[in-house]
Amino acid sequence: MSIYRITTIVLRQLYLIRGSFSRVFPLFAWIGVDMILWGFLSKYLNTVATAGFNFVPALLGAVLLWDFFGRIMQGVAIAFFEDVWSRNFLNIFSTPLLISEYVSGLVLTSILTSGVGLLVMFAIAIFFFKLSFFAYGIMLLPFLLVLFLFGIALGIFGSALVLRLGPAAEWFIWPIPAFISPFVGVLYPIATLPAWMQKVSCILPPTYVFEGLRTIVAGKPASGMLLLISALLACVYIVLAYLFFTRIYRRALRSGLIARYSAESVT
Repeated sequence: MSIYRITTIVLRQLYLIRGSFSRVFPLFAWIGVDMILWGFLSKYLNTVATAGFNFVPALLGAVLLWDFFGRIMQGVAIAFFEDVWSRNFLNIFSTPLLISEYVSGLVLTSILTSGVGLLVMFAIAIFFFKLSFFAYGIMLLPFLLVLFLFGIALGIFGSALVLRLGPAAEWFIWPIPAFISPFVGVLYPIATLPAWMQKVSCILPPTYVFEGLRTIVAGKPASGMLLLISALLACVYIVLAYLFFTRIYRRALRSGLIARYSAESVT
């Protein structure tokens, strides 16, 4: 792979963002609303709940991590959608660019854009709601890593779906985090779910992140082994998502399906 070509994909996305306020605003606006909403809800629950339990690290921390996951996934997908919306695929792949370089560029773009959102979330949580990340200790880093890896996997998978089903299929991608959230226990323990949902939860890496977060808030050590398993599971999903994207891309080339992304109408 060529670092130069990967950087070119990233620079194209950054130029698009820099030149449009409508692309900059979503990087921090919606996550800011989420943090404020859940931050005030957490403070309210602290005033009416049993003394000694702090809802801020339990709820606001969980929402912060989940929004970070959503930003990672959407960062990959939106970077891909920019080429869908601009019908730019034939221009890109008429160059020596490899599919691995293209996907790597999307991932790096997601890292940069989601980093902006993460900084905004940290600032709001710390300065407005006094959320101390020391409450999670060093475990905050593996929490973020697992969610980052799984977000990348879902972003690549969602992009492959749109490549296969067509531009209108992007509406299948935006609800994916909402569909997953009941299974991974963002705001409640997995034990509250019915048995069949718990079985699904076991194969989703974020489950172990939020269970570990609640364990730490309760004053107990989180299981490093479970987090390692969740990280390995997320890596497996990344590999599967990349293979799926590559398969769909090659099929689109052979069948001529990719033409629909570069023409106003396809007969």
